[in-house]
Amino acid sequence: MAGSNGDGRTSGDGKAPSPAVDRALTVLETLVAAEEPMTLTMLAQVTDIPLATCAAITRTLELRGYAARRVIGRSHFWRPTLRLNGLAAQLVKKVDLMRTARPFLKRLVDSIGAHAHLGVLEGGQVIYVAKVAAPGMLQYDTYPGKASPFNLTALGRAIAAQLPVDAVDALVKNAAVGRGPKAHPIQVAELHAELAEVRERGYATEDEEEDPGIACVAAPFFDVDGAVAGSIGVTGYAEQLRSTGFEEIGAQVVAEAAALGRELQAGTVQLPYGM
Repeated sequence: MAGSNGDGRTSGDGKAPSPAVDRALTVLETLVAAEEPMTLTMLAQVTDIPLATCAAITRTLELRGYAARRVIGRSHFWRPTLRLNGLAAQLVKKVDLMRTARPFLKRLVDSIGAHAHLGVLEGGQVIYVAKVAAPGMLQYDTYPGKASPFNLTALGRAIAAQLPVDAVDALVKNAAVGRGPKAHPIQVAELHAELAEVRERGYATEDEEEDPGIACVAAPFFDVDGAVAGSIGVTGYAEQLRSTGFEEIGAQVVAEAAALGRELQAGTVQLPYGM
């Protein structure tokens, strides 16, 4: 895993990261994650970055169109803009994987009657790359470019189960507790045990942990080198998926993931940047 926070850690190629870039990204990520606009004082406290540095970073983000501010009295409140969404949209358009995966996702939708997604793992979060919606179902807040903590989705668990133990340990800092009735605190040993079960049966499940009434089932697919490249899965009403049976759904998801993997291994698909 690449280092961050300018604390002396190195990236995968052995080179030290840039503290300035790390701080700028930390400020930007904090603004995006915040529920409300933030003052410079709040930013400095949350990010543990000096106030003057936060001021310089937010000013630069404003000049580049990535942040905007509202002045109330002496206070300046900062928020991110939708320019980031524009960058994400450009990136997604360049990813052949999105188009290639659509037939596989469509078959899952037609067979199971739930929404189907494809996700990749980036820095401890699952990035939704593709979605095929099931007609007539509630449209969940999932869309290409959305990021979720890896442990709160079957997509993320399916990928993480294929990673080495030390890589999973590095991801834990990005783990989060969901809002569903079955959500529970993160226990590293428990997480490793769960991922071992996922690896053995071939698919992952998430049942009312991230959100009430929602469940998902996902399986990994692999690239030409045999490394995990991402995962595909279905998301629907928990009662619906339980009535069909996680095992039956898992078998279908595993089959479609394997078929997509064979396309990758044939060298016909371009993977997303950062994989």
